[in-house]
Amino acid sequence: MFAAFKRRRGILKGALALTAAAVLAACEPIALGTGPSINTDKPVPVALLVPRGSSTSGDALLAQSLENAARLAMTDLNGVQIDLRVYDTAGDAAIAQSAALQAVGDGAKIILGPVRSGPANAVGVALAGKGVNVLTFSNNTEIAGGNVFLLGPTFENTADRLAGFAARNGKSRVVTVHAQNVAGEVGRNAIARALNTNGLTNAGAVGYEFSQQGVVAAVDDVRNTVRNNGADVLFLTSDTSGALPLFTQLLPEAGLTSGSVQYVGLTRWDIPAQTLSLPGVQNGWFALPDPALSGQFRDRYQAAYGASPHPIAGLAYDGIAAIGALVGQGNSNALTTSALTQGQGFKGVNGVFRLRADGSNERGLAVATIRDNQVVIIDPAPRSFGGAGF
Repeated sequence: MFAAFKRRRGILKGALALTAAAVLAACEPIALGTGPSINTDKPVPVALLVPRGSSTSGDALLAQSLENAARLAMTDLNGVQIDLRVYDTAGDAAIAQSAALQAVGDGAKIILGPVRSGPANAVGVALAGKGVNVLTFSNNTEIAGGNVFLLGPTFENTADRLAGFAARNGKSRVVTVHAQNVAGEVGRNAIARALNTNGLTNAGAVGYEFSQQGVVAAVDDVRNTVRNNGADVLFLTSDTSGALPLFTQLLPEAGLTSGSVQYVGLTRWDIPAQTLSLPGVQNGWFALPDPALSGQFRDRYQAAYGASPHPIAGLAYDGIAAIGALVGQGNSNALTTSALTQGQGFKGVNGVFRLRADGSNERGLAVATIRDNQVVIIDPAPRSFGGAGF
């Protein structure tokens, strides 16, 4: 019943220093936990599950970019040997599950991927009783936990970073604007939790039908909710390919200017670059990975492969970086749950990150604004945990 999948294999012993990715606390003791025992004197088998073969546009490029980034990470592992085995899943949950079971049968000690939450959840379920952990590229916290860990940036992480920054800068009352769909409501809930955690007042949430008409119809409601509740922050879950451009045009026209309320975005406002020229996004706040580190990765990838990486390719690099850093400590329990969730985290191509016991993650993010159509960092990303925003 399962379609055929392909596997490729390669062993690379890195000769370079662990520059762009390292465990931040190499001497931190690792307790026993759920996961396999490994022989760190031999290449450690790692399975990478990519959506090659999918009918979804762009998945072939995504699959290659993830594999390329993983192999680039392997050149930075300072002598740690990784036996990378790449399995194609066609972006399908059943095929991904079959591939993961085959990978474990082939000896894989940890799974890197899949990309999307459906296949990742299927893989996690299939491997739950086999003592193998899954580092998925998904950011869907609904599937996190047990043996499934998210590498993708989560709404919760972004909302918490921005809410904390707002609280430290004198903001107190927040109105949230969200689409009445799954992504919008997940974003709304993440913001609500972040407001509570950071001591801000939830001054209301305005939902809108995810359509141009829905946005237009919601403008008066948003304005009235902000004014009637004395809000000083307007937190938008929409992105640049959705309602953000229209909201940032219509709301200022309705009287909610950046001088009267602080606009904050749950998504990246710098992608695509044309967004930076929108009048309504000027002076707004949003979060993004450390730009300097992200730029270094793009340059290295371009030099190695002659093309720009896919926007999420760095997650594959980060996964290999974490695995390699832990294996490099020489402990047989390096890929257990306790090891993966060690508190000091890891350094990846987008900055510091750590995996949480609940399967979610924390990533060190910068806070940026837009001035004169340019991104300006107003609170740098921390380079270690315990710094700003944590």
